[in-house]
Amino acid sequence: MISRRNIRVKVMQTLYTVSISEQEPKPGEAQKILKQHFDQTRSLLVYLTWFLTEVIRYAETAAHQRASKHLPSAEDLNVNTKLAGNEILWKMLEDAALTEQFAREKPELISDRELIRKIYNTLTETPEYKAYISKGARDRQEEKKIIEFILNDLLLANEIFVSHIEENFSDWDDDGEMVVQLLSGYIQKPGSLDFRQMLSPDKDSFAKNLLQTVLDKNEHLQTLIIPKLKNWDPERIAQLDMIMMKMGVAEFLYFETIPPKVTINEYIDLAKDYSTQQSGQFVNGILDNIHKELVQQGKMQKVAYKKP
Repeated sequence: MISRRNIRVKVMQTLYTVSISEQEPKPGEAQKILKQHFDQTRSLLVYLTWFLTEVIRYAETAAHQRASKHLPSAEDLNVNTKLAGNEILWKMLEDAALTEQFAREKPELISDRELIRKIYNTLTETPEYKAYISKGARDRQEEKKIIEFILNDLLLANEIFVSHIEENFSDWDDDGEMVVQLLSGYIQKPGSLDFRQMLSPDKDSFAKNLLQTVLDKNEHLQTLIIPKLKNWDPERIAQLDMIMMKMGVAEFLYFETIPPKVTINEYIDLAKDYSTQQSGQFVNGILDNIHKELVQQGKMQKVAYKKP
């Protein structure tokens, strides 16, 4: 579910929060902060899923409102509600893991009902929607296709909707792409996601161990990094750069199944995305030098990773 890249981002953010704190973190506090980051990712996924289902279900609301007019027309009394009965939608709504999260997260408390109405009304004017309701029979591929259209063309391509998400979820920039991929896969196979467990056991272990290793081995990691800084003053190096280098060296030394090349490339990318313009090249140079030294000293204990 959650990628290792996103795990590294959340560990990095947690370490940064701890590093700028004026107080020494209490035992277990860093792990609690990390868990909160993962909980926020779940909340984002749950809300995006909920909003999508509400747009689809609005067909019933619109039909009821039009039929309830003082003098409804024949057209008002015959609104097509095929969309609200979409088979994929109801498989999603019958997923106990998802409905449990809806009840727990209460996405309706931060929703924008007017935005849902506007997006639905926009949908009903599209050729895609008109083609969908023109077919009496239900086809599984057509059921998926219209939901994917709503997600990609009416939600994610809508600046107002994206702004709404950004206002309520600070991790959208970090997790948005991954969460959309998860939801897209879920639409293909409702019930395939366990919304209660965003991390597989091995990734959960990786996240917790990476965080704790950097905290526990902080001084040792610094002794390997600082000599490689040459003319750089450690105090003037971007804090995130130092955190990422510590994480990288921790992976070299204590995570035997992760290839060094993977580690280096991951932190180059993270440095480019989250730190300064020169950070990618800087982090690359330091980690590459440390890696070569550890290899020469016989301190790299890597093993081939084989899935059980």
